[in-house]
Amino acid sequence: MKFFDLTLPSPAENLACDEALLDLCDEQNGAEILRCWEPAEPFVVLGYANRVASEADLSVCDALGIPILRRCSGGGTVLQAPGCLNYSLILRIPDSGPLQTIAGTNRFILEKHRAVLQSLLQGEVEVRGHTDMVLGGLKFSGNAQRRKRHAFIFHGTFLLQADLKLIGKALRMPSKEPDYRRGRSHLDFLTNLNLAPGSVKDALREAWDATKPLKQFPSERILELTRTKYSLPDWNLKF
Repeated sequence: MKFFDLTLPSPAENLACDEALLDLCDEQNGAEILRCWEPAEPFVVLGYANRVASEADLSVCDALGIPILRRCSGGGTVLQAPGCLNYSLILRIPDSGPLQTIAGTNRFILEKHRAVLQSLLQGEVEVRGHTDMVLGGLKFSGNAQRRKRHAFIFHGTFLLQADLKLIGKALRMPSKEPDYRRGRSHLDFLTNLNLAPGSVKDALREAWDATKPLKQFPSERILELTRTKYSLPDWNLKF
């Protein structure tokens, strides 16, 4: 597997990069990739089907200059900001095995990550809800996927040293929540791992045997998706 440690300048470009890598793998039988990136500024990211007004506090986001974007995968709304570490797995869909289905993919990848993070942390790491990762009953990671004909992307965020108060300000209570949340506010529901990003990246690289750097990437496709999709209100605010 290839490793790609790249944070692009803008929120739109970083979201476009994930989709471009997925397209490349799906359409041209491209390499399987583990990508990591870290946001330099706060921005809200809606899941594909999320409604803006239900998930984000528009007045707070406007007052604080926090842009709102939409990703190509499902799942819930998150606040990206410094202190978050994002990963993206772009994998081909095999002819057999757990990665053939959504549920099987969730179980397989999250169990691998649970084991990886438990080795770095003191305390039992659990997978709760559909795709949450939890330490001591508190969520530190949300994950989502998008599947195409030959490949899929499975990506998520690890809260390492994020501003949890800002998350509580920018996001409303989610329209859908797992049973274990029990109505808790963002501040009472989330936790930081307080790990160095490099240690988490190294652990993920080892778990996925992502030893070879990705030297060429679809830069033109990223720019095209940034310009025609991820920079446009017609996409970001369509629901």
